Amino acid sequence: MKSIGLDTTGKMIVKGPQKARGEVIVSGSKNAVLPIMGASLLTDEEIVLNNVPDLADVKTMIEILESAGKEIDRYDDQLIIRGTGRINSDIPYEPVRKMRASFNVYGPLTIRNGYAKVALPGGCSIGARPVDFHLEGLKKLGIESTVEHGFVMSSISKPNKEINVTLPFPSVGATEHILTTACLLKGVKTTITNCAIEPEVTDLGNFLNKMGARISGIGTSILKIEGVDKLGGINYTIIPDRIEAGTFIIMGILIGENLVIKNVTAEHLDALFSVFEKIGSPINYDKKKREVKVGAVPLQSLKNISMETSPYPGFPTDLQPQITTLLSLVPGRSTITETVFKSRFYHIDELNRMGAKIRVEDNTAIIEGVNKLTGAPVEATDLRAAAALLIAGLVAEGETVITNVDHIFRGYENIQEKLERLGIDLLYIK
Repeated sequence: MKSIGLDTTGKMIVKGPQKARGEVIVSGSKNAVLPIMGASLLTDEEIVLNNVPDLADVKTMIEILESAGKEIDRYDDQLIIRGTGRINSDIPYEPVRKMRASFNVYGPLTIRNGYAKVALPGGCSIGARPVDFHLEGLKKLGIESTVEHGFVMSSISKPNKEINVTLPFPSVGATEHILTTACLLKGVKTTITNCAIEPEVTDLGNFLNKMGARISGIGTSILKIEGVDKLGGINYTIIPDRIEAGTFIIMGILIGENLVIKNVTAEHLDALFSVFEKIGSPINYDKKKREVKVGAVPLQSLKNISMETSPYPGFPTDLQPQITTLLSLVPGRSTITETVFKSRFYHIDELNRMGAKIRVEDNTAIIEGVNKLTGAPVEATDLRAAAALLIAGLVAEGETVITNVDHIFRGYENIQEKLERLGIDLLYIK
């Protein structure tokens, strides 16, 4: 399966093995900025967002907000979002189908206008990710939904004064959607339990509170919201992207040479740092400078590991393909059990084309470490798979051609320019 709605015809050609030297600055978090942009629909006052990455998904969200009646200006890494005095709750199919995070405008639009019509979302092909948790939670808030012809349509009735929503799974998207929507239910007390506690959820909660929301329990699995009648404009800075940081760190273990990764929030990467401790390659983090220094280590000295992905603070599923590439070169047998998106293994056949020895049983990848990878034609099927294959191409012997590579531009700002500044030689062809 391929992503829909994104031109994935581009390809990257890399010849390995290469070395990465110098400094790279981690951009603002994609997964934090998108729900924050969606939450700007809750006010007509001006919102200024700093440290906003220049990504395909951000451009898609800008298109959605403009469709909803916002005026948006961009200056470098800053977005200025202004209201126009009108809110349009009918969002066209084309932008929404490109990414899953776009659906989080549905609840806020319903609160503002009493109804909304939003297409069912698309995004990367990493297995079924239904919006049922969103709709069931919003129903508790008084929002009824019907699905027809690929669109979800809402109406709203007066909710109870006290609402309890228990999520069957700590879904990041559902937590963010229900949290954002509940903020403007004036006089209503909402409690959400079994919440996701990812740093991106915390960033959204902090943003909403600065706007004037009344949320307690931020950073925990129980969120309490006292609805207010109005939210205001603010100036807010987005957290660094922990997945981009983790991707560069993994790359550095394989091909780094005095590589410095700046703008890293270490506490967001505890699970990754723990993996490196276990395999015998502890990370050198400077807390004061908020940077990681990393260099390639002798892979034969590393230890194999059994690990699994899980919701935060566990190991992030968004780093699973990249760590798989690393473990494919670690001696012995390693295993990775994928508990979040159980079909997120499309990259494995491609790594095997490059000489890896990996098989999948149920939701577990069983990795037999090999001495080297070799260049080959491979295909990226989603955003993080593209990153994993790019890392593999940089460490492999010979030429690797990655097709459908445009997925990578959804989550890594200026990735080609950043790599080239590190001395990496690669060719991108549209």
